[in-house]
Amino acid sequence: MEETVRQSMVPNEAPPPDMPGHTLTGNIHRHSHFESRILRTRRDILVYLPRGYRRNRRARYPVLYMQDGQNVFDAATAFGGVEWGVDETAQRLIRKNLIEPLIIVAVDNVGENRVHEYAPSRGIIEQTGTRKKRSRGVGQQYGRFLLEELKPFIDKTYRTRPEGEFTGLAGSSLGGLITLALGLWFPQAFTRLAVLSAAIWWDDQVIVRMVEDLEDKLPLKIWLDTGTHEEGWERARTLRDALVEKGWKLYDDLQYLEVEGAEHSERAWAARVDPMLRYLFPPPPHRH
Repeated sequence: MEETVRQSMVPNEAPPPDMPGHTLTGNIHRHSHFESRILRTRRDILVYLPRGYRRNRRARYPVLYMQDGQNVFDAATAFGGVEWGVDETAQRLIRKNLIEPLIIVAVDNVGENRVHEYAPSRGIIEQTGTRKKRSRGVGQQYGRFLLEELKPFIDKTYRTRPEGEFTGLAGSSLGGLITLALGLWFPQAFTRLAVLSAAIWWDDQVIVRMVEDLEDKLPLKIWLDTGTHEEGWERARTLRDALVEKGWKLYDDLQYLEVEGAEHSERAWAARVDPMLRYLFPPPPHRH
């Protein structure tokens, strides 16, 4: 099911008094209850289409898939009522020719399944005495959902550039963890990665070991960041160093950022959307 959603259509859907209103901006389509047979789940998918999409019918666009889609575009669905404002930021940057026009796909998480789908391994969720509750670690199946179910649908429905070199992933915290893991597992499909405040601590830093176990550097362009008020933020340096050791070049195909005083929050990540988009989707040379 597809709906076209715009801010001007929202007032009839007033949220409860204690919740923020809808904040969708631009040409955004909703695909409600999108089914995954691989994961046996349904979730909403929101698709942002860039300015000029309907007018220029021959143009095709790169695509950025974003985890925790509830937080990406809309304050009414975002955690704590704080959205990332990716739609507003993309609109502004595209209008000023500061990034390449792109399609942005916000992939909702599925509540309690999040810690399982975004986990590359069966790490410990919580421990009480000797009892350990572990994630099911179905990150690879989540990757198959993106590759085998969602991406083919997006490529069929919209005018995308489907090749891996034009396809990106983004996420924060556990969403950042699975973003990098999927890039390492499926480098032919996802080559532009935004890894914000990743849960590097997961399963004794399994993501660092995954990098260290690579035989060769992969053709991935990676944005990696952290805030200095996040617990254990120094682990981002460990991951950065592991990537550099494998051949990534700082400030070339690896952009690393430590934000002084930034916390582990939606507001902090929203503030980094602008430079992240500029790095991963720079305008073609002729647009300068």
